[in-house]
Amino acid sequence: MKFPVLIGALGLLVAGLFAASLLVGPAAIGLSESLSALIRGGADGDAVAVVMREVRLPRALLGAMVGAALGLSGAAMQGFLRNPLAEPGLIGTSASAALGAVLAIQTGFAAAFTLALPLSALVGAVLSVLLIVALAGPRGSALVLILAGIAVSALAGACTALVLNLSPNPYAAAEIVFWMMGSLADRSMTHVWLAAPLMALGAAMILPMGRGLNALTLGEDAAASLGVALGRMRLMLVLGTAALVGAATAVAGAIGFVGLVVPHILRPLVGALPSRLLPASALGGAAMVLAADIAVRLIAPDRDLKLGVLTALVGAPFFLHLIWRTRSEGI
Repeated sequence: MKFPVLIGALGLLVAGLFAASLLVGPAAIGLSESLSALIRGGADGDAVAVVMREVRLPRALLGAMVGAALGLSGAAMQGFLRNPLAEPGLIGTSASAALGAVLAIQTGFAAAFTLALPLSALVGAVLSVLLIVALAGPRGSALVLILAGIAVSALAGACTALVLNLSPNPYAAAEIVFWMMGSLADRSMTHVWLAAPLMALGAAMILPMGRGLNALTLGEDAAASLGVALGRMRLMLVLGTAALVGAATAVAGAIGFVGLVVPHILRPLVGALPSRLLPASALGGAAMVLAADIAVRLIAPDRDLKLGVLTALVGAPFFLHLIWRTRSEGI
């Protein structure tokens, strides 16, 4: 499939799913009424306008933004590490962001004001980046980066488990568990404006890496001989991925497998070129999260099925398939 055709098709898919996300919900609102309330608004206190502008619109926007962030960062990680099993959480940002949010909930800081929880998650993500950069060093290889990320992720996961284990408040522990399952419910435009600048910054760091990732498919020595600054690329990858994944985790919780599954689905359609896979994976990730968020509202509207649970149920079998195929190919 030609690349412009693929991008156009993915763009139309995202637009269709975004529109569907705006129209799906427990409130039975007609199409014309929904669009009118969304575009024109309504009188003060108008219920339909409140539902469309303050409930469904932020949820749809965050679904597209979070999916794009995870898909883009996953494609970048797989391209840089040349490993089909790499995913955005490999450098430990998501686990560290989750730890920050968990500490905010446990200490009661999350109840202080609306943005306490996502801001705490972002602080955790920033600290993980500083630690990874310190461990990997300016000239660290891809292997050192992976090991540093695994160490940080394991440490953050252990600290999260310790907080849950020692929590004297069962209600706080339950809130922590539910938050870590990932969800876009009960989000507002405040969350959108908090995540948008960081995601834009991360995308601005990663999207220009396409040419360097193309050269890196030939090996690090060949890429260096072609003028690719591997140290700078590694730093941009860590910072960009941290901004994307940290912001996504801060506003939506832990949503796994999107950054792993989407690049694999789209890679054969772009000729395995990382420069083309980056924008395609961003659109594909947005489509996947939007579709999953619509599904959780339709499958169990009264039970609050979590978005991260559904993506894991879909992504885990795909991950097992990747392992089986990798073993069969002897990679």
